[in-house]
Amino acid sequence: MSAAQGKVIITCAVTGSIHTPSMSPYLPVTPDEIAEAAIGAAKAGAAIVHFHARNPKDGSPTQDPELFRQFLPKVKAACDVVVNLTTGGAPTMSIEERLQPALKLKPEVASLNMGSMNFGLYEMLGRYKEFKHAWERPYLAGSDDRIFKNSFKDIAFILQSCAENETRFEIECYDIGHLYTAAHFLERRLVKPPLFIQSVFGIRGGIGPHPEDVLHMKRTADRLFGDAYHWSVLGAGRNQMFIAAMSAVQRARRAGGQPVDGPRPAREIERRAGEQGAAHPGRAGIRGRDAERSARDAEIEGGKKCRLLGFLFFFSRYFFHFRFFRRTGRPGPSSSYPHILRGARSIRWRG
Repeated sequence: MSAAQGKVIITCAVTGSIHTPSMSPYLPVTPDEIAEAAIGAAKAGAAIVHFHARNPKDGSPTQDPELFRQFLPKVKAACDVVVNLTTGGAPTMSIEERLQPALKLKPEVASLNMGSMNFGLYEMLGRYKEFKHAWERPYLAGSDDRIFKNSFKDIAFILQSCAENETRFEIECYDIGHLYTAAHFLERRLVKPPLFIQSVFGIRGGIGPHPEDVLHMKRTADRLFGDAYHWSVLGAGRNQMFIAAMSAVQRARRAGGQPVDGPRPAREIERRAGEQGAAHPGRAGIRGRDAERSARDAEIEGGKKCRLLGFLFFFSRYFFHFRFFRRTGRPGPSSSYPHILRGARSIRWRG
């Protein structure tokens, strides 16, 4: 079983690299917009912010450390969030390019994908008739013949390059095999326990969002790592809240507690990322779990500034929600969560 987890920690990824500017006018693109979104999320309750950068001219993903330097000081001056920088960047980038922000800026936390994989975004093409920038359509269309590359050599390169930075890695696992890759690097002593395992469900090319998939991922991690890891979940798109609800119920049941009344469906569409972050604590719905609202109180063992230990992690990548708006026709930004939590109240965990 994963290590005991007491407090609920909210993380917000404010722009990512999947979505394009034509999909929503609320996608943060410029350094000022990214900083504003991150600060808003922190004020609303996020303790960790996961950062990508965008070219301010056309919104395309970039790993230029100078652009990160334009928004990170503003964020740190305004709030005390834990900074989590991507080493994933975008599938179109080289490993050397993707590494640069974490290598040069030495964040408390950096994400690290545990394997090469298909990363299909092409299904988004049918939802949009026009694109603002020339790069958007080929970026999405080309994903049906594009591999996100993170070989064993690549992963070792990132870990060894950042070894002196005291950066802790968020181990991103998009499929079961990625857990075994993490175990491999634990055996090689290139990562140290407790591992911070981020399980990602519902990306085209990775594990699905079915409840059995969530259970299988958790059981496998328990078997491989015992109590030497901390578990978090991310569900792509409309799966996010349902996946988070399942993980919360499972953690409560395993800890000997009982869900109070389950997550509460949203009553309205929140307008920005900060409002979404504020909505999460009330939806956790687990007796005895506090919503952690300050990075100063977060603990991750081995971190150079904050220790991130002992939490249930809701990873709020809030730009996964375009399908909801396309289907309902309701206006609003991509930072909103759907009303419907499919079956969240009817989950029954056994054993």
